[in-house]
Amino acid sequence: MADFNWSEISTVLLDMDGTILDLHYDNYFWLEYLPLCYSQKMLISVVEAKKKLHANYLAVAGSLQWYCLDYWAEQTHLPIIELKKEVKHLIQWRDDAITFLKALKSAGKTVILVTNAHPEALALKINATQLDQYFDVLYSTHEFGATKESQVLWQRLQNKQKFDCNLSLFIDDNLDILKSAQDYGIKNLLAIANPDSKKPSRNITDFPSIISYKKLIVELINSESN
Repeated sequence: MADFNWSEISTVLLDMDGTILDLHYDNYFWLEYLPLCYSQKMLISVVEAKKKLHANYLAVAGSLQWYCLDYWAEQTHLPIIELKKEVKHLIQWRDDAITFLKALKSAGKTVILVTNAHPEALALKINATQLDQYFDVLYSTHEFGATKESQVLWQRLQNKQKFDCNLSLFIDDNLDILKSAQDYGIKNLLAIANPDSKKPSRNITDFPSIISYKKLIVELINSESN
């Protein structure tokens, strides 16, 4: 369970997919919808399409290519951005994410989105949810030329944003990324155990974890009155 001293946290860095938005949209697109479209394009079975795409995913996992919609358009010869728009009705907030973001702002925290999502994927999410109104600044790691899995990203982000690692909280659903942030020296870390609402929660032992923001919201409200 997460236990933070909110008086010692000035900046909250937040992932997007799986952290404030339900990861179901992304999982469905990459694991179901794209393989279906790819099978139709290549005249192969969906099973074979899934195998081919999965191998391609593994080959670039964690790199900018994995998160780059242009790269996947080249690999599949499909209009990835347009296909993502076809299932945009699945883009959803996590249940209490908006309340949490409002509580952060009310408590005077600097709230920063740091996503590996391609800028056009981020734009699609903003269009669907208007999430940008809850953040002081939004960053796609593509503008830094490195992903959150890399120490280079944290160095470049800190140079630009000037956040204090000792006074920052970083929340993400990806454990490799949390480890990268830990290695960089970010003091407060939190994992999301249930990023996809359609899948069971994970048992996470490496980092404090939550399945909802309810406790943090209460803590933030209480911190305002102290």
